[in-house]
Amino acid sequence: MAKDTVIDSHIHIMGWYDKLGNYFIDGLEHYRNKFGLKAINLAALPAGDMNVSNNIIQAVYKHVNKNTFAHGGVTYHKYPVPDQMPEGMDLVTQYHELMEIGFDGIKMLEGKPSHHKMIGRDMSDSFYDPFFAELEKDQTHLIFHVNDPEEYWDKSNPDVERLRKLGWFYGDGDYASYEEVVRQTFAILEHHPNLCVNFAHFLFFSGCPEKLEEAFAKYPNMGVDITPGGEMYLGFDARFEYYKDFFTKYSERIQFGTDIVPGSHESQEWLYDRVYRYIATEEKFQGFANRIHTGFNLPQEAKDNILYKNFERTVGETPKPINTAALLKYIEKYRCLMPEKDAIEVDKVIKEYL
Repeated sequence: MAKDTVIDSHIHIMGWYDKLGNYFIDGLEHYRNKFGLKAINLAALPAGDMNVSNNIIQAVYKHVNKNTFAHGGVTYHKYPVPDQMPEGMDLVTQYHELMEIGFDGIKMLEGKPSHHKMIGRDMSDSFYDPFFAELEKDQTHLIFHVNDPEEYWDKSNPDVERLRKLGWFYGDGDYASYEEVVRQTFAILEHHPNLCVNFAHFLFFSGCPEKLEEAFAKYPNMGVDITPGGEMYLGFDARFEYYKDFFTKYSERIQFGTDIVPGSHESQEWLYDRVYRYIATEEKFQGFANRIHTGFNLPQEAKDNILYKNFERTVGETPKPINTAALLKYIEKYRCLMPEKDAIEVDKVIKEYL
C-alpha cells in the first residue's frame, strides 16, 4: 500500500482506560506508528455520561503526545438544559476557555438524536446563537455530529432490536424526526452562513448527495468527513461512478476520519484500512456489512486534499500548545460537574503530567 500523508481528523478517547484496561495516554501509540500518520485529531465528548472530564482527557493526551490536534466541547450543568447557564459557564465563555487552553477547534455531538433529546433544545434557538456567532466571527473549526442514519427511525428496519439495545432507535416518537434535525441544522447555517463547519459522517446524506451539492454551493466554509457509518459506504457503492466524480469535484470539502478509539489494534487497523482503501486504491476488499467494495483510486490531488490538506487548511498545519495554567484553572472551575471517580483520575494526571 502506497505511503500517503494522512491526518486522521476524527478520533475519540472515551475514558481514562480503554476496554482492554490500557491507560488513555498510551492507547493510540500503535495506531499512529502502524500507519505513520502525520497527525491525529481528538474530538472531545464532554456532555452526558462522559462529562467535562472528557475535555481534560483530550487536552492531557495532546499535551503529552506530539502532533496531536484536539477539538473540545461545551458542557452543561443539568439536563434538559435550561435557558440560563450558571454565571460564568455560558457557552461563549466556555468556548474562549477552550481556546485559551489550546484546543484547535470545537466538537459538537448536540445533533446526535440521543444527545439532542437529552439536551432538550432546538439547536437553532437563541440559546446557541451567540456561541455560533462567535465561532463564525473567529473562523474556528467546528466538527458537528448531526443526525444518524435515516433508517434508525424506520420501524420496519430488521435491525430495530439491536438499535434499541444501543439506544439508537428513534422511531417511537420520543425523539426529534430526522427531518426536524436537518431543519434545525440548516437554520443554523442560514443565520451563520460563513460558519467553518465540518459535518461528521457525511451528514448522513449518502443517500441524497444532491442536497450536499446544494449546501456546498450556498455555504462556502461547510464540509463533511467520511468517518464511518458503514451505511455511508453502501450508499457510495450504490452510485459508484457518481460518487467517484463527486469526491473528485468536491475534494476540497471532504476530510478523512475513522472514529477509532483506544483498544483493539485489530479494529483500529480494520477501520483505517477500509476508509483509506476506498479513497486511495482501486482494490476490491471486504468491508462494511461484509460487502465487497471497490476503491475510488482518486487522482493524487483529490487524495491529498481529503487525506490531510483540507484539515490543515481549516484547522492549521501545527497543533496549538496546551496552556497548562489555563487547563489547571479550567479543572478547578469545572470540578463541581465531575463525578468523584473522574475527579480522582484528574488529580492523578495533574500530579503526573501538569
